[in-house]
Amino acid sequence: MKRDKTVEKKVKEIVGKYGAEKSSLIAILQDIQEVFKYLPKDVLIFLNEAMDVPLARIYEVATFYNAFSLTPRGKYVIEVCAGTACHVTGALTLMERLERELEIKCGGTTGDEVFTLEQVRCLGCCSLAPVVRIGGNIHAYLTQDELPKILRNYRQ
Repeated sequence: MKRDKTVEKKVKEIVGKYGAEKSSLIAILQDIQEVFKYLPKDVLIFLNEAMDVPLARIYEVATFYNAFSLTPRGKYVIEVCAGTACHVTGALTLMERLERELEIKCGGTTGDEVFTLEQVRCLGCCSLAPVVRIGGNIHAYLTQDELPKILRNYRQ
C-alpha cells in the first residue's frame, strides 16, 4: 500500500506533540479527527505503527466514544438536541425539517460533505430549548422556519 507522505507528516506532528505517550491516545485521535474530519483507516494503521499501540486498541477507543467517527463527516456537524426540554419544545420537528432540507437522514452526511446530521441526548442548555449546535455554535429557541436561512449562512 502506497503511503501519502503529507498524511504521514501530519500524523507524526500530532503524535510528536504528545510525545507518543500511549496515555495520550484519546487526545491524539481527537486531533486526527479535527484534521481529517473523521478517523480514516489508513491513518489509524499508520498511527498503530507510529505509537506502537495495537490496532485493536486504537479501534476499541475509536468505536467506544461517540465523539469519534470512522466514516467521513461534513465540514459542519449539526447536532439536534433530543434532551427532555428540547424534545417537548419541538426538537423532532427540527430534525425532520433538517432531514428534508439536507436530503439526508439522521447520521448521514450531505453529498458535498458540508453537513453531517446527528442527534445528541443533551447539549446542556435546556433553558434555550429547542437547541441545535452547528459547527460548535449554539442556535437557541429555534423554529423550523429559521433553519433554511441558518443553513444558507453556513454554506456561504
